[in-house]
Amino acid sequence: MAGLRLGPDDSELSQQSRAAPADLISDDDRSVAADSWSIKSDYGSTLDDDQRHADAAEALSAANLRAPSDYSSDKEEPDAEGVTSMLGLQSYWDAAYADELANFREHGHTGEVWFGADVMEVVTSWTKNLCIDISQGRMPNHVDNIKSDPVEQGDKYLSDWSVLDIGTGNGLLLQELSKQGFSDLTGTDYSEGAVDLARSLAARVGLPNIHFLVDDVLDTKLGRQFQLVVDKGTLDAIGLHPDGSIKRVMYWDSVSRLVAPGGVLVITSCNSTKDELVQEVESFNQRSVTQEHDETSKDKFQYLSHVRTYPTFMFGGSVGSRVATVAFLRN
Repeated sequence: MAGLRLGPDDSELSQQSRAAPADLISDDDRSVAADSWSIKSDYGSTLDDDQRHADAAEALSAANLRAPSDYSSDKEEPDAEGVTSMLGLQSYWDAAYADELANFREHGHTGEVWFGADVMEVVTSWTKNLCIDISQGRMPNHVDNIKSDPVEQGDKYLSDWSVLDIGTGNGLLLQELSKQGFSDLTGTDYSEGAVDLARSLAARVGLPNIHFLVDDVLDTKLGRQFQLVVDKGTLDAIGLHPDGSIKRVMYWDSVSRLVAPGGVLVITSCNSTKDELVQEVESFNQRSVTQEHDETSKDKFQYLSHVRTYPTFMFGGSVGSRVATVAFLRN
């Protein structure tokens, strides 16, 4: 969140409160360099494919774009909050979810809710309203003011929405979306421990219909598209990788193939403001036009709306919030 980033406080809305690096990662894990991003997945391919990495770097350079993340690999000195860059490495999340899975098996603990339960409830209810409104043929500008049908009536609209949660973690976001009336639910994460935990938690509450798969958004092997793709913190984590700028370019290329035409992408971030996310989408649209050599082609994504009910604060003369949730339509 440019100009508006704050350190953690007592609320659950801080990304850094999700897990304390010192408690969850060993000295050996700390020594993992940036190339740990290329650890092979279950599918036998590496995330850090040389050609895709080079293409993303070239696109970023050609567009002369400002890096969306402050955690760019071209810095000679570590950031003041350098430890948070561990959140961009798969080794960190493997260690974190190994710990959470062990806690679940021993004590039944659910694990952390990234951004807090209150934010998750806002995201799911707001997303439900958005999807019902679109299903009814309305393209909302102010989703917060929509008086949607009750959930039991909204089910007839939501059952047609296929949903993908990228970087699902413990899968609690999909559980909440299920309560809102969505039924075609898939969650992916590149950490096997996260997927194991998500499956166990869903089974415990009687939601075996939620499908969880090991898959990475930057090198996805999913063979389908979805009407609704949700991201709660995954883009943030990608931006914290030492090569965050390049990874974010790769993210948009991949996500654009996962969202079905006419579908919706909902991103929740604590590192980017609404305006920064919109600018990032506009930059992606510009890159796409350049790569396709077609000035008449439509933008791949367009801004739909954003949550307006999060608490705000004044900092440096600007008004902002700790969390931003923004929806984009896939053209």
